[in-house]
Amino acid sequence: MALANITLVVEPRGKPINRLPKEVQVSPDASTQEIYTALAAASGSSIHRLRITKGSDRSVVPNSKEVKVGDTGLKERSVVHVKDLGPQIAWRTVFIIEYFGPLVIPALFLYPLRPYLYYNADKPLLGPSYLQQVVCALLSLHFLKREFETIFIHRFSNATMPARNIFKNSAHYWVLAGFNIAYWVFRPDATAATDEPSPALFYTGLGLFAFGELANLNSHVVLRGLRRPGSTDRGIPSGFGFSLVTCPNYLFEIIAWLGIYLVSGLSWSVLFFITAGGAQMALWAKKKERRYRKEFGDKYKRKSFAMIPGLI
Repeated sequence: MALANITLVVEPRGKPINRLPKEVQVSPDASTQEIYTALAAASGSSIHRLRITKGSDRSVVPNSKEVKVGDTGLKERSVVHVKDLGPQIAWRTVFIIEYFGPLVIPALFLYPLRPYLYYNADKPLLGPSYLQQVVCALLSLHFLKREFETIFIHRFSNATMPARNIFKNSAHYWVLAGFNIAYWVFRPDATAATDEPSPALFYTGLGLFAFGELANLNSHVVLRGLRRPGSTDRGIPSGFGFSLVTCPNYLFEIIAWLGIYLVSGLSWSVLFFITAGGAQMALWAKKKERRYRKEFGDKYKRKSFAMIPGLI
């Protein structure tokens, strides 16, 4: 027997929302997503621009097909606050834009823009070395893989993010992995400007890069399998690397970049990118370990290290 609808009192939070109704009726058996759908339709806003919180404790009412209204504690005449998050952009689109910069910038710096970037170098300006071309190829392969994973593998827990954040998010990859690495590694006087690289660095670097990229891809495939399409529910990850650290995908990412670092002839610009990115990934990995422990309890085998065995 279906439960009778309850009436929720709707109040805007922050800037006013045009045509936002003062009340909305919904069944306790309905999903919380239906509250979002009803308010979005009434106000003419995108469902992704709205964030709904309970007036009683300010906790977020999830935009979910899986959570029922009654499970949130909402009842007759409960107050909900609705905030307009502003223009949104899909997370998948954000990732595509982030990776596009460092995908094309190295080739642009190495070939068509080379005479303009290094105009004050000794003349005549020599063409790129074999080693610089290899580094460019590795960078292109890495970010092509990133784009492939974004389009075909990754599933995102949140559909959108504020559109204004696209500039902040892209800066890390466009500036540090794009402009920074390409300019310094491809300079005519760079360590990589040689056709006779150190065999130890070169072949070790290629091996680390290949291993890191393939292992990282495998981790992403494992993580994809933990979430059903259209759901934010997750399972406990297992498989290659997951018994060592919480986030082996980050570990293998760093290994791949260490490979590029060796092939580049130990360029400081590559090391700087690894350090900056590694610090951020370490924070994410530790946060994920805490979330796994809280979410899965005794079912989850706690990890001593979140990202790098014996270190982090």
